Amino acid sequence: MNEADTRAELIDPQLKACGWGVVEDSRILREYNITAGKIQSGGVRAKKLTADYVLVYKGIKLAVVEAKSDDLEVGEGVAQAKQYAEKLKLETTYSTNGKEIYSICMKTGAEGLVVQYLTPEQLWDKTFAVQNEWREKFASVPFEDKSGTWQPRFYQELAVNKELEAVANKQQRILLTLATGTGKTAIAFQIAWKLFQTRWNLSALGSDYMARRPRILFLADRNILANQAFNAFSAFPDDALVRISPKEISKAGRVPTNGSIFFTIFQTFMTNSKTPKKVEEEKPVSMVAEPPQQYGTEQFNFGQYPKDYFDLIVIDECHRGGANDEGNWRGILEYFSPAVQLGLTATPKRKDNVDTYKYFGEPVFVYSLKEGINDGFLTPFKVKRIQTTLDDYIYTSDDQIIEGEVEEGKNYVEADFNKIIEIKEREAKRVQIYLDNANQKEKAIIFCATQDHAAAVRDLVNQYKTSTNPNYCVRVTANDGEIGEQFLREFQDNEKTIPTILTTSQKLSTGVDARNIRNIVLMRPVNSMIEFKQIVGRGTRLFDGKDFFTIYDFVNAYNHFSDPEWDGDALPCEECGQLVCECETVIKPQPTPCKECNETPCVCDKPEREPCSICGEISCSCNKRQKIKIKLRDGKEREIQSMIATSFWGADGKPISAEEFMNNLFGELPNLFQSEEELRKLWSSPLTRRTLLEKLSDAGFGKDDLSTLQKLIDAEKSDLFDVLEYVFNSDIKPMTREARVAAAQATIFALLNDKQKEFIEFVLSKYIETGVDELDQEKLPVLLLNKYQSLEDAKDILGEVGNISKLFIEFQQHLYAAKIA
Repeated sequence: MNEADTRAELIDPQLKACGWGVVEDSRILREYNITAGKIQSGGVRAKKLTADYVLVYKGIKLAVVEAKSDDLEVGEGVAQAKQYAEKLKLETTYSTNGKEIYSICMKTGAEGLVVQYLTPEQLWDKTFAVQNEWREKFASVPFEDKSGTWQPRFYQELAVNKELEAVANKQQRILLTLATGTGKTAIAFQIAWKLFQTRWNLSALGSDYMARRPRILFLADRNILANQAFNAFSAFPDDALVRISPKEISKAGRVPTNGSIFFTIFQTFMTNSKTPKKVEEEKPVSMVAEPPQQYGTEQFNFGQYPKDYFDLIVIDECHRGGANDEGNWRGILEYFSPAVQLGLTATPKRKDNVDTYKYFGEPVFVYSLKEGINDGFLTPFKVKRIQTTLDDYIYTSDDQIIEGEVEEGKNYVEADFNKIIEIKEREAKRVQIYLDNANQKEKAIIFCATQDHAAAVRDLVNQYKTSTNPNYCVRVTANDGEIGEQFLREFQDNEKTIPTILTTSQKLSTGVDARNIRNIVLMRPVNSMIEFKQIVGRGTRLFDGKDFFTIYDFVNAYNHFSDPEWDGDALPCEECGQLVCECETVIKPQPTPCKECNETPCVCDKPEREPCSICGEISCSCNKRQKIKIKLRDGKEREIQSMIATSFWGADGKPISAEEFMNNLFGELPNLFQSEEELRKLWSSPLTRRTLLEKLSDAGFGKDDLSTLQKLIDAEKSDLFDVLEYVFNSDIKPMTREARVAAAQATIFALLNDKQKEFIEFVLSKYIETGVDELDQEKLPVLLLNKYQSLEDAKDILGEVGNISKLFIEFQQHLYAAKIA
């Protein structure tokens, strides 16, 4: 039997006999998609990880069953069974061919043949040796699907379950570490939803539980994050949600208490209580927590609440201050120490955020940027490293000092620009380079050194843009206030195209949920790996038609990709295949020798500089705050040269050279075919060709990588078949698709009638223009529609669907039939 028949006739009855799908609260998920498949060029996705069966009991996934045909050995599914269980963090997994069942315990390592599957009760007891009432209560509440518009991704479900397991086990400080763009707010919502529906609260930690709705506080450090969370929790009743703001506190003279889910920022809580009042009893409503008590106020707003007022506190971006020993806001968390505190962060443990991990402990769940990209839940990216001959600067007398005091002989480097020294022509050149190389209709964020720099870059973009809209590029910084917030809301609206570009300094490195960002432009140094990951995260969110986004790196931030703790995934240099492009090297003009000593740098004796009579320093610091402004001599800006290099990284986030890539592919190909003739046979059929490409992708050689290899061997106009044949045997040089068609055309057309010839000619023209993707079986309906406007018209001309499909498959056998001189 094939696998489908084996499942239906052997495996399904066995599972049913063990109570799966029969015992109350037990379910079987069939063909369960674990991942979405990594996004590749053209919107194509790599193969998904799909489990044949997932066994669920009391709302919790407990085991995977990997099925194989009864014609195969039971061991054929073991590797997949382990892979899926590891991905889903399951303790038990099975491989079966219907005749035998092979059981594996991922926890103890025990494995071997068994007579039957564990029943739902047995598997539950095996997984959870210690029973817990709250675990079952939490699991009994379904995920809130927001009227069918949302389903948890596998890692989101794991994060929710791991956090709730910690709550059930009375853990009071809990940490979740998930990459930017993976849906931490959605996870926080589902956690709050389950706690709310089960009426969990702090009394559950003791022996005298009192049923009531919990009081939950979502604490952020930026209004935009608090507002986004408030909107994301909209499934809760309106009277359960409370947005705490300084305006409302001032108006009421006290902090709000008549609600269940509260949202605010640290700064609001740290504001002094200017009008102390006792909190009066408010009329309780059906969906909120118990009626508030009366209590006194303290120095700050948060002190108006009793220390045990909140049952759960969610700290968003917790690495940015709240859990930091030196953070100004640590006092808030310590004040509310009775509450269960959940920290959300996108940053794995490093030296610069060790306090976060010291406070919360090790995370109960981690999901990295690399995993998100490889699983298809985040968008991959390309990096364009841009160097110019004015990346650094030494003052020469032919340049004009407009303002400030320049230090002669000092080499001003990237960190100095737009803070200590400003050269407008330098920034203008960078803006021009970006606008010349990017699609100006794509949304972008430009990160600048300061708010003033962001304003200057905004103006330069608007001067050089092709758009006629005056708000094409706008600044969004702290100084822009409400108008900046309005610009940001419009930028986040995927239906709006204006503003297209935002300039900023620090504000937008986090908290911008704009899914259609296509370009990130770095015009200031990014010294922290934490901030670098957050900036990259601005572009990783999924959006229809978004296959990748591009990082334009003017400041050598690409060095972060070599950090041992970087876990991202980027795509290779289209020209040379190197991580750091070696296509060409910028040769900077040599400095002019001194006219007096003819040396570089000058070695002439110079009078010793006198210290400033006011500050006593050789380099006067009296006007230290005054920025140096330089105007380059006439024509000098036209001499600024630039080089752009597109860099790619492997799926493991580690550098790999073009030669290593070629060698790895050469070593893998014999595992997929043994001869050129076997490759030709596999490639000649759309079905076997797709299987071969899937196997290559699984081995780490996706279509993007193969397309890169086409460019490396100067075979962009060739078929991928020729690329693989060339790697397998370098004596065979790739031919162009046009040459292949010309050589095979007579053979292809020999047995076709005129109508068939016309259609195949059309298909071949598309093949020459675009490549082998046009010959995929799934492309046939599209080709027919493009040629005949409707499938019915196509059938009238070419015959029934079966005949058309046969024609489409058979002509390809002739296209790849033999070597062509």
